Amino acid sequence: MSCLVFPAEPEWHEGQWRRKLSQVRRGGEGGGGLGRRECCLGTPGFLCLRSENLLVFALGITVLGVCHYTLTVKGSHLATHGALTESKRWSKIWMLFFVEVCTSFTAEYAKYGHVKMHHAYTNVLGLGDSSTWRLPCLNRYVYMFLAPLLIPVLTPLVAVERLREVELKTALRTLGLISLGLYSHYWVLLNVSGFQSPGSALACMLITRSLLAHPYLHVNIFQHIGLPMFSRDKKPRRIHMMSLGVLNLPRLPVLDWAFGHSLISCHVEHHLFPRLSDNMCLKVKPVVSQFLHEKQLPYNEDSYLARFRLFLHRYEEFLVQTPPITELVGLQ
Repeated sequence: MSCLVFPAEPEWHEGQWRRKLSQVRRGGEGGGGLGRRECCLGTPGFLCLRSENLLVFALGITVLGVCHYTLTVKGSHLATHGALTESKRWSKIWMLFFVEVCTSFTAEYAKYGHVKMHHAYTNVLGLGDSSTWRLPCLNRYVYMFLAPLLIPVLTPLVAVERLREVELKTALRTLGLISLGLYSHYWVLLNVSGFQSPGSALACMLITRSLLAHPYLHVNIFQHIGLPMFSRDKKPRRIHMMSLGVLNLPRLPVLDWAFGHSLISCHVEHHLFPRLSDNMCLKVKPVVSQFLHEKQLPYNEDSYLARFRLFLHRYEEFLVQTPPITELVGLQ
């Protein structure tokens, strides 16, 4: 068990900074805009795959891979939080589209695991501690370099396994939407990109869906694991839990586009205000940073490369062993 000591400070309330943010208008890209943009970019990507020129073909793979992760990571993440629209009906529609059709996962479990558990109990052991990303049976090099390639295959398999816990009509809907998404991708590769055999089309699907699998896995572990963890019976106040247990990475153009600011450079802001749109998280970042520094609270930031080296060096400690519990001392 480890302890963090904070200096005593005058009593304050989270409402103080909510007032600071009240003048910043909420807004951002909706689900329709996000979907249309990626479809427009994806169309030339599929056409590039018809080319016999290796560079043009590689360009098509790259474009489709980035578009795929924009839909499945950025789109699914924002849709799960209801951050794409104010309408509850459209929020449900976008969540089904991005999570089940595009990502091949179950919408109910995605919302429960991410919103209800991970966000509500960030870094609380046994609840929102990102333990689903730990695979102690793998060594550091297999985990960091090879395991991400299995994510496109494992995602629908895990989704099907989770369907045992839902109602029959929900399971049938999820199976139908996942099948629609996978078959649509396969059909377009055969009929638009001109692939001649099912095997080559399936191989292309795997390659495009694996293009950013490495940073996807790395980002999910870099921003929480290795930071203070808390016990469920001594869970700190939300502001302390989020400032201590969440980390921002620097802005990275490709990952900002495909994963969104809320998952990369504004992850602290996203955990504090999970229903803010992606662009709004970027706008409130200076306010949140200033507020936390004024209150002498952590504002964790580190580079992708530094975290990568740290996890390779301390893999056993971070991803195999049970993390120590942190207790806060000196907080009012």
